[in-house]
Amino acid sequence: MAGTGARYFFLFLVGLVVGVIATVMGLRALNARKDPFPEALMHVQQWHLGELKKDVEANRCNATDTLPHLSALRMTADDIEQAFPDLRDDARFTKAAGQLRATLDTARNNPPLNCAAVGTVLQDIGNACKACHQDFRN
Repeated sequence: MAGTGARYFFLFLVGLVVGVIATVMGLRALNARKDPFPEALMHVQQWHLGELKKDVEANRCNATDTLPHLSALRMTADDIEQAFPDLRDDARFTKAAGQLRATLDTARNNPPLNCAAVGTVLQDIGNACKACHQDFRN
């Protein structure tokens, strides 16, 4: 009798391990179908905003410190509609994306030359991001 119980317990463990492996494989297959581009785009933009904030905190607010980040933000802003094809035809979404690009164009054309100006630009960029995120962020 003790041998039978051990066999059932062993089969239970094998079934448990196979079930866990099948679950992980299934979840990875579902996750592989998800487009990583929208999330990656937002992460890149968030990183550049964070670097600008670090520059302000470190009192490194020369145009040579801020322009590369502003340029990268502007470049990635061109891809917002492509990153979210389901929202591309929504007027609120395209208006918010256009506002972000306009804010970044203004900042690049008239680069902030001191930390107070960089702080103002960061606030303007944050407001442009918020306009979209409050309506569309999940």
